[in-house]
Amino acid sequence: MNQLKFFIELTRLKKPIGYMLLFWPCAWGLTLAYDFSENLSKYYFYLILFFLGSVLMRSAGCIVNDILDKEFDKKVFRTKNRPIASGQVSIKIAFFYSSVLCLLALFVLLNFNNFTIILALGSMPLAFTYPLMKRYTYWPQLFLGITFNYGLILGWTTIKEEIDLIPILFYFGAIFWTLGYDTIYGYQDIKDDEIIGLKSTSIKFKSNPIIFLIICYSIFYLITLSMGFLMNLNNLFFFSLAFVFLQIFYFQLKILKIDDAKNCLKIFKSNNFLGLLVYFGIFIGKF
Repeated sequence: MNQLKFFIELTRLKKPIGYMLLFWPCAWGLTLAYDFSENLSKYYFYLILFFLGSVLMRSAGCIVNDILDKEFDKKVFRTKNRPIASGQVSIKIAFFYSSVLCLLALFVLLNFNNFTIILALGSMPLAFTYPLMKRYTYWPQLFLGITFNYGLILGWTTIKEEIDLIPILFYFGAIFWTLGYDTIYGYQDIKDDEIIGLKSTSIKFKSNPIIFLIICYSIFYLITLSMGFLMNLNNLFFFSLAFVFLQIFYFQLKILKIDDAKNCLKIFKSNNFLGLLVYFGIFIGKF
């Protein structure tokens, strides 16, 4: 039972925000590309596969992150009791868990077309080197954005079997979404990170974070708006963006307190709802 408990802790399965933030871009790309005049069973089949893939890869990524960050996690109040950092799970066992999860994710991936499989496999180095970035650059959140939103491209190619300018543009915008919400997330650990010498956009822009966050979220919002025009989505999509705007600029940025860890975590988690809003807007915008 202890191993099951540690496995759940390692994979953050009790914290769905991680895999949901990975899933939403996949759902956006898939929904944008899909022709809803066709049978919906194919759409829901791939949607479920993307969800399973997101859970598996996020779980594997968390374990790899904890392996690489073992020594740092010991020195951070929020992470010092994680199973690997506290010595409750060995590196060998953790690596085994991660390998099994990656193998299961591969079985999921084999249900996609060859082009999407090749693109997905090409993203693996990004997924497993991200944890190292905070050692060398103040922009690890940028690398996370590049990695976490890659599924948007995969969602599109699952249906179209080719890359187009529209998903690339939307992908670029989504990177700034992640750059924003993960900067907010980083403020929980900023004091410990500064002491042990780790880098982040949270530290880089700590003197004036709101301006940086407004820039990030504005780029995401404007590109999402532009994508709607380029895809000829109906008026319901543009109406839904009003709620996206409120969620970002009122329910996130207006109430943000970077010196309050609970406030930062709450705002970070609210991006799951933002992802749902964008998904719902694209979905109804296609009809």
